[in-house]
Amino acid sequence: VRHLEQQGDDVVELERRDDGIDIADADALTEAVVAAKPEAVYHLAGAADVGGSWAEPRETFLANALGTLNVLEASRQAGAERVLAVTSADVYGRVTSDELPLGEDRPLRPVSPYAASKVAADALAQQAWLGHRLPVIRVRAFNHLGPGQSDRFVAPSLAARIARNERDGGDEVPIGNMTPRRDVTDVRDVVRAYRLLMEAGEPGAVYNVCRGSAVSVQQIAEALLAMATRPMRLVSDPALQRPVDIPVLVGDNTALRAATGWEATIPLDQTLSDVLADWRARLGC
Repeated sequence: VRHLEQQGDDVVELERRDDGIDIADADALTEAVVAAKPEAVYHLAGAADVGGSWAEPRETFLANALGTLNVLEASRQAGAERVLAVTSADVYGRVTSDELPLGEDRPLRPVSPYAASKVAADALAQQAWLGHRLPVIRVRAFNHLGPGQSDRFVAPSLAARIARNERDGGDEVPIGNMTPRRDVTDVRDVVRAYRLLMEAGEPGAVYNVCRGSAVSVQQIAEALLAMATRPMRLVSDPALQRPVDIPVLVGDNTALRAATGWEATIPLDQTLSDVLADWRARLGC
């Protein structure tokens, strides 16, 4: 929202925490979207907790699949001229090394309930274009992080634990599986890509939003520890392990760059520093 407003866009934000509208409530959502009369709709709502989806698969599917259908139908009834439907790189699932980096034409092999819900959302967005000619642009966003994110995600959760230790004097930082490697981009670069795709993306097409290189969870954790103001150590916590972890996801952003000229501009060290500073501020450190 901040980025859109900085670009001079008039933004109407629908957020369940603020206005109580749930994307699973088709009638309330449609009424709100139609009343807003949007030229463009950025669909970013849903359940975003991959690990949590194993415990709540039905709720995850309801939010991400039925929720996406409701957003698309509301956008169609409102006469939106462009819709950006953001899903996830997790739709690619377990891949082999010879398939990397992942292009948009790779098969979808969802592993988690979250990923399956995003495959359904992706298919619904494609159907809205093919069946209704709703000008939907699909985005498969790879991992992104930055200040302001919830501690349900790996890097912000590590930053929060480090900030609490700085405040309270602890020296242990619980962590789950450190081996997965992910294509990580600063969220501030990601939202630039979203707006550029809204302007220049091709309706019906799908675009990876990613940096094009991978970093392990362990590398992220060690980089954050190096920024701590007191010595700390990582401690394996079985409660933070997922039933299944995809070993590596790295994307090919050729289509995105060709359509928009986008490039990632914020280095990972700066992102992690900003995430840690954000949690220090939140926790009063």
